[in-house]
Amino acid sequence: MQKKITITLRILAILLSNIMCALIAYHYRAILCCGEHGGCSAPASIAFFYAIPFSIAILLCLIPAEILRRKGKKQ
Repeated sequence: MQKKITITLRILAILLSNIMCALIAYHYRAILCCGEHGGCSAPASIAFFYAIPFSIAILLCLIPAEILRRKGKKQ
């Protein structure tokens, strides 16, 4: 059972990282275009702040997965 949970958490972390990359790229481009054409006042690098909650979620998936993997290895 621990192995299935570990695999599920790792897959979720990979999916979150892929979604994070896509979301940041989309918002970076949107803010960049808005700054050039629409007059946004924020710099495009603000889009990288979207990585903060995703990074926390990825860590919340990987830390328990590693703990469960080590517990399963000991048994």
